Amino acid sequence: MESCVWGRKFYVSLLRVCTQKKDLCTGFRVHADILKRALIEESSYVATTLINMYAKCGELVKANLLLDGLSNRDVFAWNALIGGYAQQGRGEEALKLYELMQSDSIPPDEVTFTCLLKASGSIGAVVRGEEVHDEIVRRGLFGKDIVLGNALVDMYAKCGILSKAQEIFDELPSTNVVSWNALIGGYAQHGHGKEALSCFEAMQSRGISPDAVTFACALKACSSIQAIKKGEEIHDAISKQGLLHKDAVLGNVLMDMYAKCGVFIKARKVFLELTVQSIISWNTLIAGYAQHGKGEEALACFEEMQDKGITPNAITFTCALKACTTVGALDRGQDLHDEISRQGLLHNSLALGNALIEMYSKCGVVAKAQAILDELPTRNLGSWNALITGYSQFGPDEDVLKCFNKMQCEGLEPSVLTFLCVLKSCARLGALDKGNEIYDEIMRRGLLDKDYVEFNQCLGNALVDMYAKCGALAKAMHIISELPVGDVVSWNAIIGGYSQQGQGESALECFELMQRKGIVPDAVTYTYIFKACGNIGALDKGTEIHNEIMEQRILEKDIVLRNAVVDMYSKCGATSKARQVLEAVPLQDVVSWNALLGGYAQQGHGRGALDCFESMQNSGIAPNAITFSCVLAACSHSGLLEEGQMCFLDMCTNYRIVPDLEHYTCIVDLFARAGHINKAVAMIEKMPSSTYPTVWAALLGACRKWGDMNIARWAFLHAIEISAGDAPLYVCMYNIYTARDTQEDTKSYLENLMYSSSCKSKIFSSQYSPTLFEFRDESLACPKPYYWNASLAGYSI
Repeated sequence: MESCVWGRKFYVSLLRVCTQKKDLCTGFRVHADILKRALIEESSYVATTLINMYAKCGELVKANLLLDGLSNRDVFAWNALIGGYAQQGRGEEALKLYELMQSDSIPPDEVTFTCLLKASGSIGAVVRGEEVHDEIVRRGLFGKDIVLGNALVDMYAKCGILSKAQEIFDELPSTNVVSWNALIGGYAQHGHGKEALSCFEAMQSRGISPDAVTFACALKACSSIQAIKKGEEIHDAISKQGLLHKDAVLGNVLMDMYAKCGVFIKARKVFLELTVQSIISWNTLIAGYAQHGKGEEALACFEEMQDKGITPNAITFTCALKACTTVGALDRGQDLHDEISRQGLLHNSLALGNALIEMYSKCGVVAKAQAILDELPTRNLGSWNALITGYSQFGPDEDVLKCFNKMQCEGLEPSVLTFLCVLKSCARLGALDKGNEIYDEIMRRGLLDKDYVEFNQCLGNALVDMYAKCGALAKAMHIISELPVGDVVSWNAIIGGYSQQGQGESALECFELMQRKGIVPDAVTYTYIFKACGNIGALDKGTEIHNEIMEQRILEKDIVLRNAVVDMYSKCGATSKARQVLEAVPLQDVVSWNALLGGYAQQGHGRGALDCFESMQNSGIAPNAITFSCVLAACSHSGLLEEGQMCFLDMCTNYRIVPDLEHYTCIVDLFARAGHINKAVAMIEKMPSSTYPTVWAALLGACRKWGDMNIARWAFLHAIEISAGDAPLYVCMYNIYTARDTQEDTKSYLENLMYSSSCKSKIFSSQYSPTLFEFRDESLACPKPYYWNASLAGYSI
């Protein structure tokens, strides 16, 4: 009998050693020997130890089979299996095993509850954890077992219910290093670095010495808040205790802290001091470089790791792809993709798939990113966000909306990043209806509430921008008024919206309201305001604001703002002041000169435009298509025929700029205004396409001035063939006819043209006759005639 007892103890001891060393090979041999001796049925103690060995070594299927084969299953055997599943992070299965245990009518003990709390914490199942907590209290177990109390603190901490974790901790009759580790680890895990470090200090002040786990949690807290000095203090304490060479995990966490804080010299030093430089160590270093935008260093580290014979895993490739993304190394990323495919890693790692999608998206190869997403066996929010971000950055915006809809069809809830990308695309597309849907969803989820300050500002700004760019300015103003905190970005969006919509007065009102609310304008604000002043000719207000920013000395630092000032003065007719602003600072670009040239063109100052054009060329700035449009328009309005022709020739031959509609319209207008109708016609006939109504309108206007009826009819017929419903064409032709023929003859001729066109009912008034007469197309039913005064329309040439 004594030999049997000794035999059982011997095998139990062997199994415990196998469990400790994770030595499955020896464990299998011990199991085989136990079977030969029929000790499993003879001793539940041996059976439980064997189940525990398999469970702790990850062989959960074998552990399950052993339990199922026992005729007498006790709480210890169940605890071994449930604890194994909890330890392996398979919390759901651990909780289901507990239900089976209850169906076996086996009452749980403190160890069972400890395992269940660990399982709940591992999967964030706070509701199940609370049920276990209630059962512990009901059975009067709370406060009697420090291990169980620590498990409660740990469960609530891991689930992010930190106030409850702190409450349980404070109620514990006694605490030890494990209790403190659970609390500190919870604070660190959920980004409450200051609270974690405060607990770390309190623990030591109560005489409890930190262990390796405590230091690891404290270092994670330092990482989360970039507390590098505190991290260095902890490093010193670790070195004094000699823990760095004893605990590889602690070394990796220390290296991670330095890497996340951007102190790579020390991170590398710790790395070199490690007894074993594992794949985790390399991944930590590569991830740190990539996170801080040091893509080249990360990739060099990746190469060094392979040179040392260490095979990268899915995490390594994920970090390396992030590095490629930060530096736009598409070719290197494609090489990594090929290697990932060869190793067959993609279908086993969603994080790796998402990293590939992000790399291709941010490098502009969005079609490839889409193909990878389509191939993934499972997709999450990160997958879709990576793709949507790519389409948002590189287009087309329509695909952003398509992806958004598909993502929602898969049951995924959009994040703030998703909404930001979709709102940006709605703004560019003018998709107001879709923007309204997004707004409703944001409001439903309460993302603009005060409780979400970290979200509502960027989301609020994006909503204001979307509504402003879609022309729904009243809605944009409403959102600004509802935001808990307004900033210059949101006000810039609304001011820019008013400027874009041509509502300069409203833009100026918003500018004043913004300042009354204590929000300081920035360069973007002033840029929009100068645009508004230019659009409405508010020279005095523009000058006042210009003087204001001159005192702030921001004009010379921002070329976009300076160009806006030049443009404002030009549009207001103050071209001399515009030129003074332009030439006051050496830094100029083609936009600066174009703004000034546009002013000369608008004012019809041909000589000034040509002088400005020459100065621009002398300053070494090459003109572009817009430059020549401005110069040609100025020559046309000033009747500078020869100069305009030379300019057009210079554009085509010396600068090799292909003429566009604006250029052809200007040169046709130049010839026509100078009375060279035949040259104007010849130019039209040389155009690659004669389907531009503005060109024909320019020719038609000149025909009235020079009385060329034949060309006028020819131009008119071509114009209405392109744009039959363009009322000003008929007004212009009416004016030409009434200058030569009777009103009745003119009316009869144009009436016939109107009947033959698809133009809607219109009523025109000529400067030659106050009589209103109606041209009606009987095939189109118009509820209300449209009255057009030719002289107001500016077509009485």
